[in-house]
Amino acid sequence: MRALRALLPRALRAPGTRARFLRGGLRPGAVKTLDDLAAIAVLRKSDLPVLQEQAPPFAGLLGVPVERLARIYLSPGPILDPEGDVPDYWRIARALVAAGFRKGDLVQNTFAYHLTPAGMMLDLGLRRIGCVVLPAGVGNTETQADLLRQLPVTGYVGTPAFLLTLLEKARERGAEPRQDLRVRVALVSGGILSESLRKTLREDFGVTVRQAYATADLGCVAYECAAQAGMHLDEVVLVQVCDPRTGRPVPDGEPGEVVATALNPVYPLIRFGTGDLSVLDRSRCSCGRTAPRLTRILGRVDEVPKIRGMFVHPRQVEEALAAFPEVTRFQMVVSHRDHDDVLTVKVVLTGPAAPGLADRIALTLREKVKLRATVEVVQGAGLPEGARRVVDLRKWD
Repeated sequence: MRALRALLPRALRAPGTRARFLRGGLRPGAVKTLDDLAAIAVLRKSDLPVLQEQAPPFAGLLGVPVERLARIYLSPGPILDPEGDVPDYWRIARALVAAGFRKGDLVQNTFAYHLTPAGMMLDLGLRRIGCVVLPAGVGNTETQADLLRQLPVTGYVGTPAFLLTLLEKARERGAEPRQDLRVRVALVSGGILSESLRKTLREDFGVTVRQAYATADLGCVAYECAAQAGMHLDEVVLVQVCDPRTGRPVPDGEPGEVVATALNPVYPLIRFGTGDLSVLDRSRCSCGRTAPRLTRILGRVDEVPKIRGMFVHPRQVEEALAAFPEVTRFQMVVSHRDHDDVLTVKVVLTGPAAPGLADRIALTLREKVKLRATVEVVQGAGLPEGARRVVDLRKWD
């Protein structure tokens, strides 16, 4: 709380933050406890695209001049994300150490480096603790699988499903997991890590897998320890679990939206709603860390699902489909198959589908949204007017 009170004067120099305080009728000096911030309406991640359009580039929320940044990224939404010119800006190093990474590890980083910040988020954290980074990025499965064998790769960071894909591909190409592959630790994020998948990775391939919860806006929010009893909150992020309707904190142990305040002078986001549902646990962990834990991510509050590590806004799909005037409405259906996310886009047409239309739509979606999707043409009765634009069939527990 001392750190929060010290940060508020700088945060309030940003016009967007100052306007939020004025609307809530809250003076900085009145913030005595974290609950006092509940007077400020939750700033939702899904609101950022419009807010950044209205007040470019960062919706009046940046705490430093743009020229003092190190990099600027573009995440799906689209959302501009700043990177401050400080070591391990997103504070990933602590999560990596908790997961078992150590100085000298050679780590294959399979998060994207192009435009989106995920690759650099992990890269900077790995370098902070002295790891050697193999910046593999996404895709190129066969090449990446061969690298696991050719180089003494001991660690992996990326989505959980892609880790299994790489290890299975390496085995298909002749590698014996416990003889030819040296991967022993992994930190995963951006996808569901089921206990069955964790068990497969440990028993079949000898890889210990931990997970982290991070966003480009906030940096590391929480991370798993060896006890695997939830994810400890990062020490410079103040988290409230709130009722999604009212924005008020709910009692410990009850589910609600993860609302975070980052003690980050570069980008001091206050009462930032992630859209993720979880439960806060303040009981002492057997690992010895005293930070509270988020038990698990239960699902999403809004219509912005995270698919294969990337938030996909329905507006992005709508903009891609604008190239096809015969499409009258659509629905995104997200499911889970073989430990991986699957996106199906159902479309209703004005008339019969022209040959190859579904394939052309799928290609456009891949170019615009940067994700593979299966396109399914349905009749109007199969997707009635007013149907939800996003249906998430995944099981989050």
